Amino acid sequence: MKLPQNSAEWRAHLAAKNAEPVAYEVTRHAATERPYTGKYESHWAKGIYRCICCDTLLFDSGTKFDAGCGWPSFYQAADASAIEERVDRAHGMLRTETVCAVCKAHLGHVFPDGPAPTGLRYCMNSAALSFEPEDRKP
Repeated sequence: MKLPQNSAEWRAHLAAKNAEPVAYEVTRHAATERPYTGKYESHWAKGIYRCICCDTLLFDSGTKFDAGCGWPSFYQAADASAIEERVDRAHGMLRTETVCAVCKAHLGHVFPDGPAPTGLRYCMNSAALSFEPEDRKP
């Protein structure tokens, strides 16, 4: 898949995928959706979560848990190589940003306060994700 190359192409690409209105700002400019507003925060169906921008597999629903933080949270990526980590010093904090390894879309952050077995909490923006129900997985 050829990825969009500029702002206008990214906006059109996301609109064609029926992405949430904040998806462009979240994925391309590292914005954050407000807590408890994302469509996947309280979503518990079985399936897989993909990058809304490039369809890369990111998470399996079996690793999703209720962190009580207001964003969908996972304790493990479906494939560690699908997510890159970057140091984020924005807003006077030191955090670990997560981006899609393929298209560099901002996904959210990862924190070391999750459940076993990993102890990680991938705190993701719903606007950066798409969901494929288990009965539709290839």
